[in-house]
Amino acid sequence: MSTSLSRHSLTPIALVIAGLPSAWAEEPATDAPELAPVTVTAPSARSLTRGSATLQGAALEARKPTTSDTAALLADVPGVALQSAGGVSSLPVVHGLADDRLRITVDGVDAIASCPNHMNPPLSYLAPSVVQSARVYAGLTPVSVGGDSIGGSIVVETKPPVFAEAGKTLATGEIGGFYRSNGHVRGADVSATLATDALSLSYRGSVAQGGDYRAGGDFRTFTATGNPGQTLDRDVVGSTAYKTQNHALGVAWRSGGNLVEATYSRQNLPYQLYPNQRMDMLDNQQTRVNLRYTGEFDWGTLQAQVYHEEVDHYMNFGEDKQFWYGTAPGMPMYTRSHTTGARLGATVDLGERGTLRAGTEYQRYTLADWWPVSGTGMMAPYTFWNLRDGLRERVALYGEWEKRHSPQWLTQLGLRLERVTSDAAPVHGYNQDTAPTATAGTTMANQISDAATLNTAERRRTDYTVDLTAMARYTLDAGRDIQFGYAHKERAPNLYERYSWSTWPMAAVMNNTVGDGNGYFGNPALKPEKADTLSATFDLHAPDRSWELQVTPYYTHVRDYIDAVQWSGNAATGSASTVLRTDQFVVLRYANQTARLYGLDLSGRAALGHTAWGDWELQGALGYTRGRNLDTGHDLYNVMPLHARLTLAHQLGGWNNRIEWEGVAAKDHVSTPRNEIRTPGYGLLHLRSSYEWKNLRLDVGVENALNKLYYLPLGGAYAGQGKTMGINAIPWGIAVPGPGRSFYVGVKMKF
Repeated sequence: MSTSLSRHSLTPIALVIAGLPSAWAEEPATDAPELAPVTVTAPSARSLTRGSATLQGAALEARKPTTSDTAALLADVPGVALQSAGGVSSLPVVHGLADDRLRITVDGVDAIASCPNHMNPPLSYLAPSVVQSARVYAGLTPVSVGGDSIGGSIVVETKPPVFAEAGKTLATGEIGGFYRSNGHVRGADVSATLATDALSLSYRGSVAQGGDYRAGGDFRTFTATGNPGQTLDRDVVGSTAYKTQNHALGVAWRSGGNLVEATYSRQNLPYQLYPNQRMDMLDNQQTRVNLRYTGEFDWGTLQAQVYHEEVDHYMNFGEDKQFWYGTAPGMPMYTRSHTTGARLGATVDLGERGTLRAGTEYQRYTLADWWPVSGTGMMAPYTFWNLRDGLRERVALYGEWEKRHSPQWLTQLGLRLERVTSDAAPVHGYNQDTAPTATAGTTMANQISDAATLNTAERRRTDYTVDLTAMARYTLDAGRDIQFGYAHKERAPNLYERYSWSTWPMAAVMNNTVGDGNGYFGNPALKPEKADTLSATFDLHAPDRSWELQVTPYYTHVRDYIDAVQWSGNAATGSASTVLRTDQFVVLRYANQTARLYGLDLSGRAALGHTAWGDWELQGALGYTRGRNLDTGHDLYNVMPLHARLTLAHQLGGWNNRIEWEGVAAKDHVSTPRNEIRTPGYGLLHLRSSYEWKNLRLDVGVENALNKLYYLPLGGAYAGQGKTMGINAIPWGIAVPGPGRSFYVGVKMKF
């Protein structure tokens, strides 16, 4: 049974953490504001501010053997949670805002999820083994790294090119592997570099594969999958298997202060099954070309970039979900996208007048989403166009000025202006041909009227958005600092929020980016979201940093927040339901409303002493977020409840050991219109150890050591097996459980 953990039981933990530290160790970077960078030096994210937190070095390496999901590397950063999805595709949540509300870049590339279920988010194209650093900006995001987002930014960089000393040749690389017992997950990665002092050639490759994982106990009463002769044990979390392969070739050239990098990367993902979606990803092919230039000059730094990405994505029912529906062999769904982008930015040293950052960005994204004929019944005789000739084009200009006025005061002001244009072509359903008047059979499931509603609407939209940030840092004395500020952020709707169109429950449940089991359709008239955030970080510490404590309260008010309302009838004559249906899956339409989010992050560390048995340290973090729809009075969906983490860390020579306790309160504040599932509180114990030689590193550990049965607060509704095509043909009310006990081992060798 899961452990019950209430807010009252977490109070002593909060008091303990409040007596601890939170570190703020700055690491200068030429391409990021001085205000925010902070280095996280342990997996518990012990050195953070809400302005920015950077995960790298030992903290990053310790997390890599535990996951194949790059987003999960950020799980310990205060203010960050994870919206569960496939085994390599969870979505980061920052202060209750997730997915497209965050700007996520990888080596400067703005990737976009090309799937009606957002199964291929930006970080899913990246293996954890290649990550060099991950920087999180929460709420108060400098405009130089923001744009088209309201919740913050995540900036991920892979390992940079390596060059030889002058006149020499360098051959180097790494090889590694891992195994995790729950789900029998295994994988390997390799990298190799051949370089002179001016030219560097590199290859990076990785593979990972795992089966369905087991929960800490039985979480359901049924075993059927809907496929003849195939059942699942009651503790097996269906549709959690995956297999992925990533490859990248790089070439870099440097001369003086000039660096040119070109990278070609490709992902082949044969399958990734989803426990909280009606469909599974059964193929995802991605290719990307990325060209970057960095120049160092007397006046500052110049950066330029051009990239292009293509994605071919296929969904159907995986092995744990019913495949045959009458004459229909599954429900094939295809998505194809092309993304082309360019960036030009400069950092100018103004001397005593401070530092100026300015730049321009461009991105063009096209999307096609179609569902071919399947069988001779409902999914025939024509192709269903879910989104046709979709276009989203962004053009941005920004400027940012930073100045140190005195040893105590540092300020930053930034302004970004963007134009976002979106459009889509006319669509039709399974029972309508390309000619608007040609139909087959009946007007089944409102397909003709729903398509006509979108086709006759004003589909081309141009939004002008504003991003404004004003921040300051004040150093009171050697033991007290405060960083505070205000940010206004705006985000234009994505293509699925505007142009998915069918109210037919079977089609609507295939358009769901949040994993709650419901069906969604779009609204071409949606306005951009507009968020105003106030935040401050109080950094208290001993002069020698032997103890540290950081406290970050924040408040965000969002106008035109894109929420969802239960819908009755078709898109043309239907309307929002006045009486909400409960205890079942429903169809909802995206709608602009008003929202409020507020919360508190707290983190700290305290050195316990240096002994003959090594160095000991206590680390802690606590987070709380509350979100509410001010128009309806209902709670917002997928907001992480009160949670905390305590870690006892030990180091002796090459040994690093950790005992971690993770506690999460019951999730009682849930979205009523979406019939979000409540989850009980829980506590988990994790044990970790590593030893590092000169060229070899060994990691071992056990997660959920007590094998607790618990449910993921942001895991959504369980749809991992059975007749998932029917909106209420699977049971409602089962939350997705987290993994039970899992032993892991990882090895990495440098050569």
